Amino acid sequence: MPEEKNNDYYEVLQVSTSADPDTITRVYRLLAQRFHPDNQKTGNEARFRMILEAYTCLSDPEKRAKYDIAHEQLRQDRWRLVTAGAEVENDFEMEQVVRLTVLELLYTKRRLEADAGISLLDLEKLIGRPREHLEFTLWFLTQKKLVTREYLEQSYSANLVQKRLRAANEST
Repeated sequence: MPEEKNNDYYEVLQVSTSADPDTITRVYRLLAQRFHPDNQKTGNEARFRMILEAYTCLSDPEKRAKYDIAHEQLRQDRWRLVTAGAEVENDFEMEQVVRLTVLELLYTKRRLEADAGISLLDLEKLIGRPREHLEFTLWFLTQKKLVTREYLEQSYSANLVQKRLRAANEST
């Protein structure tokens, strides 16, 4: 399936994924005649090109087999999104818990040290979640202006440099 164009060729030709080659050819001819640019009443060059592209792919058995694999994967991904919608409530509640935990950690750290921040690495360790899972939480808290991301990143960079220096000293 072409990545730059997310056209569903079966939808373009208005046929089923199980359509036989004869059906695809008949439907193509009907649509091509209707949307051909030379047709004064219903001609549409962009639509005609899309129909031709779909037919070119689906009429060649090898191209169709490759397309079907990508098409099926895309279909499964769409259903995965739909079924994940049922779990949103639990995900939302979990996100709230993570946000409150991050804020509580920052609050406690600030109470203990006047000019304190927490590096992303330390935040990962304290919460027990990988950075990738914390990205949305930190983005949300930054957008709400409850946390400044720059301080977290600066603190992380400084912490990383210190750890590298310590590791270099330990190896010598």
